[in-house]
Amino acid sequence: MNIFEQYESEVRGYCRQFPAVFSSAKGAWMTDISGQRYLDFFSGAGVLNYGHNNDRIKQPLVRYLLGDGITHTLDMYSEAKQRFIQRFNDVILKPRGLSYKFQFPGPTGTNAVEAALKLARKVTGRKTVVNFTNAFHGMTLGALAVTGNGFKRAGAGVALHDAASVPFEGYLGKDVDTLAYFEAMLDDSGSGLEMPAAVIIETVQAEGGVNVASLKWLKRLRQITEKHGIILIVDDIQVGCGRTGAFFSFEDAGIVPDIVTLSKSLSGYGLPLALVLMKPELDVWAPGEHNGTFRGHCPAFVTATAALDFWVDDQFEVSIRKKGKLVEKRLHDMVQSMDTPAEIRGRGLIWGVAFEDPHLASKVSHECFERGMVVETAGIDDQVLKLLPSLTIDESDLSMGLDIIAQSLAAVTETSEVTSD
Repeated sequence: MNIFEQYESEVRGYCRQFPAVFSSAKGAWMTDISGQRYLDFFSGAGVLNYGHNNDRIKQPLVRYLLGDGITHTLDMYSEAKQRFIQRFNDVILKPRGLSYKFQFPGPTGTNAVEAALKLARKVTGRKTVVNFTNAFHGMTLGALAVTGNGFKRAGAGVALHDAASVPFEGYLGKDVDTLAYFEAMLDDSGSGLEMPAAVIIETVQAEGGVNVASLKWLKRLRQITEKHGIILIVDDIQVGCGRTGAFFSFEDAGIVPDIVTLSKSLSGYGLPLALVLMKPELDVWAPGEHNGTFRGHCPAFVTATAALDFWVDDQFEVSIRKKGKLVEKRLHDMVQSMDTPAEIRGRGLIWGVAFEDPHLASKVSHECFERGMVVETAGIDDQVLKLLPSLTIDESDLSMGLDIIAQSLAAVTETSEVTSD
């Protein structure tokens, strides 16, 4: 570890939680330089929905590279981009009755968010963007302004402007209608809330602690934004591309956002790629008004196109939902069997165990790592054990991972009880 500790910035994070030097990976497993294997319930924070080195995605990439396919084109036309756009339309958008224009803003999710915010402000002529408590949308300044995490916001070092935070569903308790609060502020000229250009929402707040918005709540939010002429941006960067079951996390709610941001698992292989989908009437950009050096990453287009093969019918979605039910049941049983208060929440294959004692999640994550498994924590106080297994994981590996979590929970809660005694 000395080379990293000596030369790499103190800003490094996940390596402190998972102190191993990884050298290879396949499917749901990673291997370090000593040969130790780790079951991956982290999936690169949602980047690797199709697992590590998936052959259905890797082989087209290898052929493209060996054939001297062009790697970098800025936003010039390329065959790889052409194929991706056509395939995404044919496999994802048209079957869902969706019509969007494509913008490739830069390689990461925060680039997509920045572009979406700029576009909404340009279209409406208004400045304020409404976000929700505990939201996370990225680390650049515009994205940080609509992010709730105070620690990350403070890192900006400057004031963060033109954003207003309102309560997410459940933030004020299960019996409080947070959308009634939001709508009342919109309707009252004395509320101090300027009419927003946009509302940006994660249907499941992944980094915020696996906070799940109900389908009813999402439907009503869409109605409110339509009523007031507010652009609705759904940030599907972490919970899109099948993480909640359907390809888009908003599908189950039956809503159509004005703008959608995608990244992370969009390339299907861990290659950087981000996409902004916008309703055609919102495409008011002037040529070059928003750009980026790496917005034409052709190898990522190749792998993203190959990943869409998983979505040609409904079988993949069915398998995700089936595995999700297995995870939900197992986690529910674990929590019921222990004395420590905790809440289970999630959709599809993103699940969280939110502990009343905020120290327990990190302890369980550590115990899992000691048993050969990588699983992270989330929430403002890292109080949530966050499960993000690959969507392609075998049920046997999924069950093994849940067994490890059960063993780790038992070890941590037993230790806590002994300490308290």
